[in-house]
Amino acid sequence: MSAASPIAAAAFTWRQGWRYGLMGLPLAFVALPLYVLLPNHYARAFGVPLASLGLLLLGARLFDAVIDPLLGRWSDGLFTRSAAVVLRWAAVAAVALGLGFTALFFPPVRALQPVLLWAAAALALTYAAYSALSVLHQSWGARLGGDEVQRSRIVAWREGLGLLGVVIASISPVALGLPCTTALLFIALMLAWLGWSKAPAPPLALSPAQHRTEIGSGSAVVYPSARSSMTLPFTRPGFRALLAVFVVNGIASALPATLLLFFVQDRLQAPTSWEPLFLGVYFVCAASAIPLWLRLVGRIGLARTWGLGMLLSIAVFAFALALGAGDLAGFLLVCALSGAALGTDLVLPAALLAGTIADSGDRGQAEGAYFGWWNFATKLNLALAAGVALPVLGALGYVPGTRDPQALQVLSMAYCLLPCALKLLAALLLYGFILRRTS
Repeated sequence: MSAASPIAAAAFTWRQGWRYGLMGLPLAFVALPLYVLLPNHYARAFGVPLASLGLLLLGARLFDAVIDPLLGRWSDGLFTRSAAVVLRWAAVAAVALGLGFTALFFPPVRALQPVLLWAAAALALTYAAYSALSVLHQSWGARLGGDEVQRSRIVAWREGLGLLGVVIASISPVALGLPCTTALLFIALMLAWLGWSKAPAPPLALSPAQHRTEIGSGSAVVYPSARSSMTLPFTRPGFRALLAVFVVNGIASALPATLLLFFVQDRLQAPTSWEPLFLGVYFVCAASAIPLWLRLVGRIGLARTWGLGMLLSIAVFAFALALGAGDLAGFLLVCALSGAALGTDLVLPAALLAGTIADSGDRGQAEGAYFGWWNFATKLNLALAAGVALPVLGALGYVPGTRDPQALQVLSMAYCLLPCALKLLAALLLYGFILRRTS
């Protein structure tokens, strides 16, 4: 294992980057089926009503969100022991993630009530394992430190390889089937863990006893105790401002992700064979755009680059509102440009968070607490998107497979117009809370 020491920006090589970032591939590989394919799969394969499906996903994701801050505190405790301990628990979480995913997509029952109960239990296991593995991996990367460009590069390796996982996950269920997709997940988790075990290790956090020794020796640095670390992020104004922008922008992104297949199948009436192409173009363009966004970060900074990504997304989804049945080429353009905009959402917020942690004097001590609440916000966004949008669509007359013009217009408004309004609000918050204060 690599020596536990901070990495200088120039020393972070591509070999170190892929070894650390490779775990992003299976994590994203799981995320796409959970957030995009699962609602559509349960609605069509098992006949689960949209209202029941929305409530199930809302409950599971709220459970997932609630445990994230606790997992963050647990993660900080592991980092006070050793990198080897962190990696051992990451291996346990990886195995649990694979087992939960398998149970979720291969339920042994088909009747409505048993399927809902089975799905609830499988979602709880899958989400808990996914969250534990994500918090450990994100905290590891944030503890490596560096300037804005270096932090962006670390996140870019994780998210860029994650996008590769998303592309594979978007193609493999259709091309290979769910059994082969599940086997690929287990292989990816194993290889990613092996790569992570060879990645540069961050410095160890101080234990509570070491905190007291450090303070008693006359040092001016005061480290957070384990008890206070869970709520510590909310005492930092910079974190509160960044989180507000992240939440609004996250809901705007989660809505179209949740409704994508419904829009493609019913509004566009696209053949099933086009679905992997749409998803592939979206995520390939996101991955391809990341180096360009990183170059722009070096010129205008993280926050301004993120704002440009939001404005691009607004323009693209405003155009998508005019699409109808058969507009497949137009939607490919939407996928390409919205994918490019997605690159900013994947890389820049986490890099901004790492900078906020460092600016607050908490680097190396409370990354788990910060990323626990950060992931809480991410899951809350997804929970609101599924738990509110799906029942509301059902109440307004939309059901999967409908060809009623009024119901399809409601679907288009939810998929296109509402995300535009939320993205605009996020851009205004970004300007008011962050850009105006730092300019």
